[in-house]
Amino acid sequence: MSRECLIQFTDVVSAAQAGQLIGQKVVWKGGNKKFVGKIVGFHGKKGTVRVKFKKGVPGQALGTTVELVS
Repeated sequence: MSRECLIQFTDVVSAAQAGQLIGQKVVWKGGNKKFVGKIVGFHGKKGTVRVKFKKGVPGQALGTTVELVS
């Protein structure tokens, strides 16, 4: 299980836009479980962000979608 993941949002295409998301929360829902994470920084110049989850997310979460809570 991984506590930190890289996430690419479809609307975010630059580091400046990704910087505005820092501090917001995301939720990954898997079955009846919810994993809450916080955007802690950006990764690279294309708008990818680093998210640190409170509990590690399972491998099934890779490649799936997350919900931006705020």
